[in-house]
Parts: sequence; C-alpha cells; structure tokens
Amino acid sequence: MTDAGSPLHTLTLTQIADGLSRGDFSSREVTRACLDRIAAHDPALNAFITVTADEALAAADAADAKRAGGDTGVMLGLPMAHKDIFCTRGVKTSCGSRMLDDFVAPYDATVVERLAGAGIVMLGKTNMDEFAMGSSNESSFYGPVRNPWDRERSPGGSSGGSSAAVAARLVPAATGTDTGGSIRQPAALTGTVGLKPTYGRVSRYGMIAFASSLDQAGVITRSVADAALLLGVMAGFDERDSTSIEQPVPDYAAGLGESIDGLKVGIVRQHFDAGLDAGCAGAVREALAVLESRGATLTEVDLPNLDLSVPTYYVVAPAECSSNLSRFDGVRFGHRAEDPADLFDLYCRSRAEGFGAEVKRRIMTGTYVLSAGYYDAYYLKAQQVRQLISDDFRQAFEHVDLIAGPTSPTPAFRLGDKTDDPVTMYLNDIYTIGANLAGLPGLSVPCGLVDGLPVGLHLVGPHFAEQSLLRCGHQYQLETDWHRRCPNDYR
Repeated sequence: MTDAGSPLHTLTLTQIADGLSRGDFSSREVTRACLDRIAAHDPALNAFITVTADEALAAADAADAKRAGGDTGVMLGLPMAHKDIFCTRGVKTSCGSRMLDDFVAPYDATVVERLAGAGIVMLGKTNMDEFAMGSSNESSFYGPVRNPWDRERSPGGSSGGSSAAVAARLVPAATGTDTGGSIRQPAALTGTVGLKPTYGRVSRYGMIAFASSLDQAGVITRSVADAALLLGVMAGFDERDSTSIEQPVPDYAAGLGESIDGLKVGIVRQHFDAGLDAGCAGAVREALAVLESRGATLTEVDLPNLDLSVPTYYVVAPAECSSNLSRFDGVRFGHRAEDPADLFDLYCRSRAEGFGAEVKRRIMTGTYVLSAGYYDAYYLKAQQVRQLISDDFRQAFEHVDLIAGPTSPTPAFRLGDKTDDPVTMYLNDIYTIGANLAGLPGLSVPCGLVDGLPVGLHLVGPHFAEQSLLRCGHQYQLETDWHRRCPNDYR
C-alpha cells in the first residue's frame, strides 16, 4: 500500500515514478506486487508468454541501490513488460509462433535497450498474434488472450497480451507494435491508451519484422502521461535502423499541460458510416464535445480514398510479410523438421509445421501478388492507391491540426466469432490502417463504455505531431475518468 492507501498495482507509471522519488516504496516492492498480480491473474487471461521474475527482482534491487546512491532518474525502477516481438538478450523471443518457440535472442532490440538503460524493470514478454498477424490475439501458438472486461471476448490484436496485462493491472505499461492498428485497436477494446508514433520515430532494430514499411513500435499504458514518459525514452535516431529518421526528440511529458484552445480537430466523415456501432458512435461524439469544451474547434474533413485502405493494406502487408518470413526455413534458426529427406523437404516441412494458418494465408497471398504477371495488377496498384490515401491525409492537414474518430467499429467481440471469416476480422482495423499506410502517428484513448465494454477515441496527426496528439489526449483525460475505469475482477 502507498501512503495514500492505494494498492501498488493501481498506480500508473507516472504515479509509481513519483512514489519512488519520494521514497514511499521501493522498486522491489512495486515489482513484487506486479509479479504477484501476474501469478494470480494471468492463468485466466493468458497475457504472458514468459515471466522473468528472478531477473525483474534483480533489476529492481539494482535500481533501488542506484537510488540509494543518489541516482534520480525518472524511469529508474519502473516495471513494465515487452511484447514478445522485441528481441531480449537471454530471454525467449517467440513472436507468438511455434517457429520461434525455442529462440533465445542474443541481443536486445533498441527499444528494449533504451528502456533498460533508463532503468526500466522488465517483468516478462506478452502474448501476441503470431508474427503480429491478427486483430484478435487468437492466432498465437500459445493460445488466445482473454479480455479482462469479459474473458469470453477478445482483447484485440496483435498486441492483445500487452493490452490485457495493462487493463487488468498486472503491469502499468507494456510495449506493442502497430502495423495496421495493432496497438490502437487492442487499446480501444481494453480501455487502455495506445500510442503508435510516426513511422521512423522509434527504431525498428531488433523488432522482428512483419511488414517493414508499416511496422512501428509504440506503447500501451493506463494514461496519456505514461505514454509521453515512455516515448521520450524510446524515440530518437538509431544508425542500426535504415528506416530511423534523424529528428530531435521533444520533451513530450513537459508539453502535456499546454492548452488545446484553438486546436483544429477534423472529424472524418467516412468514419461515421453504417459500419460503426451506434453505441461507439455516441461515445466518440461525446468525447469530441469534451475536446470542444476545452477549446478545440471541430470541423468535418473528407478522406475520399479511405475505404480503399483495407484492400490496399492486405496487398502491401502480405507482400512484405512473404519476403520477411522467407528467412524462417529451418536452416539457421527457428523450428526445424525432424529427419528431412533432403533440403527441399526440410524447407517445406519446417515452414508447414512452424507457421500457423493465418501466417500461411498471408505468405501465400503475398507471394501471389509479387509473382510475375500479377505484380503490376496488385502490388504496384496497391502502392499507387497508398499514395492517394497519403495525399488525402496531407490535404486534410492543410486545414486541421489533428483528425479524430472512432478507433474500432465495435466494442470487443467474442472469441471465435470471426476466426472463420478472415475478411470480417480484417475490417476491425478499418479506422486505423490509413495512419500506417501514410506513416502517421495515432493515439487511442478510452472514451466510454458500451454494454460494459470499452470504446476508444482515435486521434491522428501529421508526421512527428506526437506532442500535439499527447497534449490533446491528456487534456481530454483531465476532464474524464474513462482511463481510470478498471474491470470488476481486477480492481
């Protein structure tokens, strides 16, 4: 318990940082509290693939020793988890796949390295859709993750393990990755905050690739302030990543308190169509009214090619996935078939045994659209449409500062409801994919409950407008308490 009487697991990352600086509790105490929560609740949620309890306690003790020696680092001793797509030295990195079930990374991803260097205590690796391919966290080799708001429902994907762990107060924060909405959509379905930075803002080095021109590392937290705190450490140029952009990193946390008076927010006309659940639409409109009460100016914007984002994405992403996953052939690392008859048999059986159905579906699709005779008709055409979508955003941002709408068309759906219909599953990312195709930053914040299930408000900004997104989201959270709501079984 803290001096204020709040159990440690209820504190946000920012509150833990304040408590550690005051000496209200130690890093070991807060780490132990998180590990106890994981032990008690994760069996019912399946949010973790690996829990690194011994390593976490050792890191916490080291952080406490540094504080005792006068180190005042803000991040020192703060606990969090990593999505199991980030390489972690000496710890299994599976990508939720049988293919990498026994792979222990020999190095840290840049994201892991920077957070560890700032003093973060890693509690473990979270469950995910296999190779980040999915919107429900049901394609994982380790089984589906369950939503803490209703354990019969999906927490979203592919970062569903991270979102469920944060929503259930097992950890105060976790990393995620977003290729078409895989941070923001699970954040919306679990009542957490999900931040996808600008493409190139955070290094992709050591983040196992799905679709290289779309993948972006980010965070899932309980508050916008927590996301700002983490992004300030994660962001920045990395010479090891050829897609990393050399751009100064502002103090995101310092700018949260600035007013949004006069901020121009565009409401996407195409988002409020027949496919949007009526309850979600009402919650988002109420959230927009709150922004207006804080001084923002609302205006409608048009993204005429947005309805092409899903088919465009499902040509581009599988094409890149088929290329990236060709390295998993049973030769150097990954699952290897037993007693192969020859090299061809080794390749075929290793990949057939190592990959699940959704990954195979996307590899086959990607190989097809890249094949001779179909490249121009599919892949090249998709890249041309991608440019049109980017142009739509660019033109919209000539008139507004941010764009707003719903994060997901519905609240969390039941596990198993969409596994037999991939197209219906893919449509869950209809509002988020555009930001990935254009490389833009996006933020989802909790904005209501529909039938007891969370709803998310989606904010998108121009390239490198994370500070404006975070400021807007934070000002919204100063007026509302949706981000403080906790599932009944996890208070």
